[in-house]
Amino acid sequence: MNERTVYLDHSATTPVDQRVVDAMLPYFTEAFGNASSLHRFGQAALAGLDTSRRTVAEILHAQPNEIVFTGCGSESDNLALRGVAFALRDRGNHIITTPIEHHAILNTVAQLESKFGFAVTRVPVDRHGVVNPDEIARAITPQTILISVMYANNEVGTIEPLAEIAQIANKRGILFHTDAVQAGGYLDLDVNRLGVDLMSLGAHKFHGPKGIGALYVRSGVPLVPMLTGGGQEKGRRAGTENVPYIVGFAAALKIAQENRDETNTRLSALRDKLVEGLLERIVGAELTGAPKERLPGHASFVIPGVIGDEMVLGLDIAGVAASTGSACTAGSVEPSHVLAAMGYAPDQARGALRLTLGRENTVEDVDYSLGVVADVVNKLRRTS
Repeated sequence: MNERTVYLDHSATTPVDQRVVDAMLPYFTEAFGNASSLHRFGQAALAGLDTSRRTVAEILHAQPNEIVFTGCGSESDNLALRGVAFALRDRGNHIITTPIEHHAILNTVAQLESKFGFAVTRVPVDRHGVVNPDEIARAITPQTILISVMYANNEVGTIEPLAEIAQIANKRGILFHTDAVQAGGYLDLDVNRLGVDLMSLGAHKFHGPKGIGALYVRSGVPLVPMLTGGGQEKGRRAGTENVPYIVGFAAALKIAQENRDETNTRLSALRDKLVEGLLERIVGAELTGAPKERLPGHASFVIPGVIGDEMVLGLDIAGVAASTGSACTAGSVEPSHVLAAMGYAPDQARGALRLTLGRENTVEDVDYSLGVVADVVNKLRRTS
């Protein structure tokens, strides 16, 4: 193994910021009570919970009672889709989404379709992974109750035209959900400007802890809970609140959003250097996703003549952590469903490489990684 290491897999997860750790620690050892308890230990935990809820609400330009804390981004997606679908099934049974969503969305709508009789339309995307709002509009039927389109794609970094889709949904009286898990640390989260009714977030994508997520639910949106029990989160998600992680979620989101412009400017410059350098060094490499409307630290490619998993293993030996796409589907022998939906043939999609930058990466990291990627690809091509 190489002594030097460069982490370029921030779309999979991020290291927890030390300031976030510091904010969390007292709620493990001092204010450790159950937030539902009446005594001083419970009230100390409740104070941390309430403060965190207000912090998240302020960032989203929402009300505190519109924030539901969950176990992760996937749970937030599940709660949004199933919760609305079951609440509105007497009104309609049609859901619209896209084929490039995270599996937390795709597998949930597939289950609603196969087990519960819902109808699902998966509106296609273009070569860059962008869905056309007009095609969303054309897919609407009198039975449509929910539209779910991700804010930014985890595999190719493409940012979707949420505000335009929201205008269509709002005009037709249809609820609009977005999976904003990848966007939380980098993009505007003002739910009113975006026009969304539900928004899913996950802390570990923006230097918070794993195992904690949130779902914004606009006031008045009906939602059937998926977890029932003690009535926490105003009856929308039962279970003793994970106060230390909720505090960490709020702290990480606040840090990310307060420094968003500065971070995005720096990461965009590093990303552009990475993209330009890789396309220069590797014959036949192609950037995937939208050239401009993409996450600031996200670079993704298809590289002919190599297999993505083999590239990732070779890069790891040389000290560079990368991926072929979503960490949630790592190890799958099937080519990316995202690239397939964008029109890439299976042989092309098997050569996928995702390099995602974070706040600790430097110009030197990019330079080193470019040399490593070129060496690994050339070696694999010679031996294939």
